[in-house]
Amino acid sequence: MDSLEFNKIAGAVLGTALLVFGLNELSKIIYHAPKPEKQGFAIEVAETTETGNDAAADTAAAEPAESLGKMLASADATKGQAVFKACQACHDGSKGGPNKVGPNLWGVVGRMHGSHEGFAYSDAMAALKDKPWDYEALNTFITSPKTAIPGTKMGYGGLKKDADRANLLAYLQTLSDSPVPFPAP
Repeated sequence: MDSLEFNKIAGAVLGTALLVFGLNELSKIIYHAPKPEKQGFAIEVAETTETGNDAAADTAAAEPAESLGKMLASADATKGQAVFKACQACHDGSKGGPNKVGPNLWGVVGRMHGSHEGFAYSDAMAALKDKPWDYEALNTFITSPKTAIPGTKMGYGGLKKDADRANLLAYLQTLSDSPVPFPAP
């Protein structure tokens, strides 16, 4: 190989390297992103009391601003039917309908926990089989199923808005041959 051919190859390699590094530096100039003053995100954590027990504070925060009776008195079953559409991915609401991933919800208000025929409930839910699903229990459960009944199979994260829960409960009331009346406001 003569020196001219070697110089061409070396020049091409060096020219490519210079182009790559030059474009990198040029992009840093064009797309300059200043460093933040403080790295990362601040994660706010609730402070605990001196005893370390925040059960009373957690309970107060979880309770709705108004009583369940008042919320249900102004609830709209039609809007609840729209909320129920998300539930239909796992539950059926028709009379005599099938169990899906979750049990059929026809007549759920007043029915005992973990008692729907043909559905395999979690041990946590089956342990409550002597307790009926009243409006308070349903409201607590649909707010946060995993918190209300630890060990439940229900993977839903919960319905946080009071109005949506009240509307859903009003709709669930309609899914029955003999609807259970709402609690007094």
